[in-house]
Amino acid sequence: MAIKDEVDINDLAAYDSEDDVIDEPEKEIGKKEHHGTVSAVSFRDFLLKPELLRAIGECGFETPSEVQQECIPRAITGTDVICQAKSGMGKTAVFVLSVLQRINPVEKQVACIILCHTRELAHQIKNEFDRFKKYLPSVKTAVFFGGTPISTHRNQLKTEVPHIVVGTPGRTLQLVQEGDLNLKHTQCFILDECDRMLEDVRMRRDVQEIFKITPHDKQVMMFSATLSENLRPICKKFMHDPLEIYINDGSKLTLDGLQQYYVQLEENQKNSKLADILDQLEFNQVVIFVKSIPRASALGLVLNKVNFPAIVVHSRMEQPERIERYRKFKAFDSRILVSTDLFGRGVDFERVNVVVNYDMPIDADTYLHRVARAGRFGTKGVAISFVASEDDAKVINSVQNKLYVNIPAMPKQINPSTYMTA
Repeated sequence: MAIKDEVDINDLAAYDSEDDVIDEPEKEIGKKEHHGTVSAVSFRDFLLKPELLRAIGECGFETPSEVQQECIPRAITGTDVICQAKSGMGKTAVFVLSVLQRINPVEKQVACIILCHTRELAHQIKNEFDRFKKYLPSVKTAVFFGGTPISTHRNQLKTEVPHIVVGTPGRTLQLVQEGDLNLKHTQCFILDECDRMLEDVRMRRDVQEIFKITPHDKQVMMFSATLSENLRPICKKFMHDPLEIYINDGSKLTLDGLQQYYVQLEENQKNSKLADILDQLEFNQVVIFVKSIPRASALGLVLNKVNFPAIVVHSRMEQPERIERYRKFKAFDSRILVSTDLFGRGVDFERVNVVVNYDMPIDADTYLHRVARAGRFGTKGVAISFVASEDDAKVINSVQNKLYVNIPAMPKQINPSTYMTA
């Protein structure tokens, strides 16, 4: 039952690094770092609009996470923000709530633009805005990304100009350059998973072009779970005197409640071991990561053949199919997802409590983003990584050294109470 590529195995597009191409000299910026825990408060302490508090309550949220406690009070005053915090700590709610708190919708004017690196994440962010603006009906949102005919977006903008735009850089820039999307009144510019876009040469260029089109005097916020020391100065060149929040920075980039194990095995043993794990564990939902598109397709076929119904997602799928599969998994219509690193970061599936690295990621940061799918805020989970080569062993050692975490061999049995949230 071993999986073999019928074509050459290629990772998802990897782009060459490029020196910073923002020409403005870096200014001396006051740094306001925050670390450690903070005292518990409620969302009411932020003095949010009654309409927002009502929506927050209906979503079941009572106590803000640490990152929300640190960021929201400053974000709603218009302060520029750089925020690094581990996955699942509610970073999306920081900018969603602060934008909805500050926005004063004006007809036919885009007040805020949010850029992210994948279509599924853009779709998810738009849904979060719609969820929290339930009692702010005058606020209009829209999402724009490739894979949808641009004529659809043009017609949409002619019919109704949104106050909040969520999009991927390429399609958003196209709409701006062709005169369909006017950003001259934009008051807030946000990058989610900012490292992914600023490290990617093509995305960074698109982001910069969009940024230069927006007004000089605007709020800028950037968020990510991983933000290297080298990238932070680049982020700050977009900003003025930003508040810098680095929660669980460096060696503390771990996930509370997440059990992590590895399995030493041969390549041709992966499928049988995966079947054993799926039989053994009491999972709600599981995400299985592979290193290439052919392997994702092949593993999906194998799992479905042996009565483990699985959804497969990768970047070569047509956009409607990708979104439909995302929605299906999100709605709990399927319990097993096989994915490349397309869903390795940002996308939030609340019920996932098991992640399997069928193929090891390329580095410690990618590992952290992947396993965080099972370590969301306030939940438990388990991550199991297959180590089948010397390169795999190097990555698992790098994870342990960089994150100061011990990843033991997977025991014969794992206590369900350690990865099942009551």
